Amino acid sequence: MTATILFVDDEPDLEALVLQKFRKQVRDGQLALIFARDGLEALESLERNPHVDMVVSDINMPRMDGLSLLAKLQEAEDKKSTIIVSAYGDMSNIRIAMNRGAFDFLTKPIDFADLETTIEKTIRHVEMLREVRRRQMEAERAHAALSRHFSPQLAKRLAASGEGEGVEIQWRDIATIFTDITGFTSLVESAPPETLGELLNEYVGGMTEIVFTHEGTVAKIIGDAIQVLFNAPGDQPDYATRAVACAHDLDAWAQSFCVRQKARGVNFGTTRIGIHAGPALVGNFGGNRFFDYTAYGDTINTAARLEAANKHLGTRICVSASVANGAANFHGRPVGDLMLRGRSEPLRAFEPLRQTEFEAPATAQYSEAFGKMEAGDAAAMPAFAALVGMHADDPLASFHLKRLLNGAKGIRMQLE
Repeated sequence: MTATILFVDDEPDLEALVLQKFRKQVRDGQLALIFARDGLEALESLERNPHVDMVVSDINMPRMDGLSLLAKLQEAEDKKSTIIVSAYGDMSNIRIAMNRGAFDFLTKPIDFADLETTIEKTIRHVEMLREVRRRQMEAERAHAALSRHFSPQLAKRLAASGEGEGVEIQWRDIATIFTDITGFTSLVESAPPETLGELLNEYVGGMTEIVFTHEGTVAKIIGDAIQVLFNAPGDQPDYATRAVACAHDLDAWAQSFCVRQKARGVNFGTTRIGIHAGPALVGNFGGNRFFDYTAYGDTINTAARLEAANKHLGTRICVSASVANGAANFHGRPVGDLMLRGRSEPLRAFEPLRQTEFEAPATAQYSEAFGKMEAGDAAAMPAFAALVGMHADDPLASFHLKRLLNGAKGIRMQLE
C-alpha cells in the first residue's frame, strides 16, 4: 500500500530536502509526496487528492496558517491525521494544535530521523483507523442484511459476531408459520399500483413487527405471503408456544387491518395462517453474494399446506398436532385428520383459540359433537346441526355438518 503525505510549508528548500530524504520510499512505492505553500493551497490540493493519508504542516505561513488549516481539517468528515511543525519551545502553539486534534508535533529545525519515525507511527495509526472503519462498514452491511430476517436485538448480535456465524446451514427442530391473503390476486389486478404498494408495505411492515416482538425470524416474504421461523437461528425451547402466541397476534392485527381498509373502501382479503413443527434444513442459502436465511423440508411444506387448508375449513389459523402438543397451555379445538397433498399419512390438525373462546360454551358443544363424529356416532350430525343453529357464524361446525350431510364418515378428510 502506498501512503500519500501532504507537506504544507512555505520554506522553498523543504520540498527538495523531503524528496531527498524519502527518495527510496518514493521509488519503492511506499510513499507518495504532495506539497503546498500554505493552508489555502493545502485545502485545494486535498480537494484534488482526497486519498491523502496524512498532513505535515508548519504553523507560520501566509494566507492561512497551520493552526487554521488544522481547524478546517478537523471540521471535515474525513479528518486527516495531522502532524504540526512548530518552532522549538513554542509550547503555546503546540498546546493549541494538540487541543485542535493534531496527531503529533515536531519542532524546527526538523530532525529527519524523528520525522521518519513520526510518519511511520502516523501511517500505522491511519491504517488502524481504516481497518476499524472497514469492519464497521462490514458490520453495518451485515446488520442491514440481517435486519430483513431477524428482530433488531438478534440482528445486532449476529452482525457483531460476524455475518456467517450462527447462520450456517444445519438441521434444526423448528416451528414455522405460513401466512397468505385470500383474494390477493384479484386485488393486484384491480387496485392502482400506488394503492397496492402502500397497502402491502403497511401490511408486511405491521406483520413483521409482530413477528419480531415474539423474536421470530422472517424467512421469506413473497408478495403477500410471509414465512416465519422459531428456534432458528438461536435456541428457543418454547418455540411452539411462541409460534401459537405469534399467530394469534398476527391474526388480530390482520383482522384490524382489514377493518381499517374496508372503511377506506378497499376489500383487503382475510389472512390465513398455518403452523407446523418439526425438523428442517435451516441457514443462509444465499451463496457468496447474497444473504438469504430460510428453511427447507417437509416441515415447511406441511405448514404451507395447513395454511391452504383454512380455505376449505373456514378457519383462519390451522396448526398441526406437533404444535398443539408442544405449546404450553394450548387452547384449541380439533379439526380432524387431514390428508394433505404430498403426505402419505393423515395429520391431526387443530384450530387454536384464545382462552376466552376456549372457555365459551360453544367450544364445549363443538368438542362433544366432534367426539361423536370421531366415534362414528350417528348423533354427531344432529349435534353439529344444533351447534350451527345456535352459532351460525361458526365456519368449522358448518364445515363438518356439510361433510356429514354429504355422507362423510369419521374425521379423516382429503384436502388439496
